[in-house]
Amino acid sequence: MGSSTSEHLFERARAAIPGGVNSPVRAFDSVGGVPRFIARGEGAELVDVDGNRYLDLVNSWGPLLLGHVRDEVRQAAVDAIGRGSSFGAPTEGEVELAEAIVAAVPSVQKVRLVNSGTEAGMSAIRLARGATGRSKLLKFVGHYHGHSDALLVAAGSGVATLGIPGSPGVTEGAAADTLLVPWNDRDAVAAAVAAHGDDLAAILCEPVPANMNLVAPEDGFLAFLRAQSDACGAVLVFDEVISGFRVARGGAQQLHDVVPDLTVLGKIVGGGFPLAAFGGRADLMDHLAPAGPVYQAGTLSGNPVAVAAGLAQLRLLTDEVYERLGAVTDRLVTGLREAFDAAGATVQVLQHATLAGVLFAEGPPRRYEDVAAADHGRYARFFHGMLERGIYLAPSGYEVVFTSTALRDADVARIVEAAAEVASALAARD
Repeated sequence: MGSSTSEHLFERARAAIPGGVNSPVRAFDSVGGVPRFIARGEGAELVDVDGNRYLDLVNSWGPLLLGHVRDEVRQAAVDAIGRGSSFGAPTEGEVELAEAIVAAVPSVQKVRLVNSGTEAGMSAIRLARGATGRSKLLKFVGHYHGHSDALLVAAGSGVATLGIPGSPGVTEGAAADTLLVPWNDRDAVAAAVAAHGDDLAAILCEPVPANMNLVAPEDGFLAFLRAQSDACGAVLVFDEVISGFRVARGGAQQLHDVVPDLTVLGKIVGGGFPLAAFGGRADLMDHLAPAGPVYQAGTLSGNPVAVAAGLAQLRLLTDEVYERLGAVTDRLVTGLREAFDAAGATVQVLQHATLAGVLFAEGPPRRYEDVAAADHGRYARFFHGMLERGIYLAPSGYEVVFTSTALRDADVARIVEAAAEVASALAARD
């Protein structure tokens, strides 16, 4: 890469910021090299501080499904900041965004706005415990629900990328009530429910796991979780921070026709600004203060600028947008599969609705262990080959591919051509 502005900024960052990044998933630790420092986004592209342009297949880890700097979203934010950045008091925009979420997401009758997916997940679990009077949680190995203590055990995303099984600072007591089972394993779920059902407050999952690459639920598995929750009286929580408003307007629960009790949302509801939410059945949500005794609060919750941007984006998400996003994802997945096949590469190009993934493995994954056993060194070489050709992928084989409607047919063709070149080069090398 030579002496670049990104290298210089990374040196400065490491002196002032732990690891040089403000979130571990931005680091290049698992692929090697220096993170690209971004100057701006333009539609389907990123431009780094050295002027290099990349077709973006990360899109801020999912929220920018319309691409960068969409005019309507940008203008809504500009107008909102002109009225003030924060009030610490209710606004009309909060009500409008809450109504839009209630109208779109099948499980949500009432919703509370917060600032991040971690905060939303943590709050949903507190609510489930408060409403049921129970303490234990059942989560799945490799599912990531933010970095709160009880949910960080055996998590995906950056935790998996860095090879951290849990985290120092999380006490045994904080994690003791978290039960772990493998994804797509009905017997393990049933055994956990049989053993702990009387004290099980919640069954929590990503209905479309996208923090351990992309591991779709097997047919009927989400309905099975619904039935197990009903049988023991636990609250079924879907973490749709990634899948919500991306795989369908109503999220994975709409796509799979399984309605949880609580839903955790993020990413897209903020239109690229820090905003998240959790919502569900009215009787559960009314346990929250000030309506009920379960306390949750936040000075910046429902921030007017984030709310304006999020509401502008949600209003743009028509059926035609999802058709376009689906078509772009289909073309990309088909093209990548053909490119890898032509090179004789053993790669799984995964797809679930508008989410995709690239996994260097012998077969499609069923659970976290399958993803962990993949060839992540080969992914690192693929990542850098693509980066050199102007394609920006997530710097980890545990992450997924996020498309946007800003990608044109010519952009998809360019990505596929780059993948074919890199796959051929890898085959020749290995």
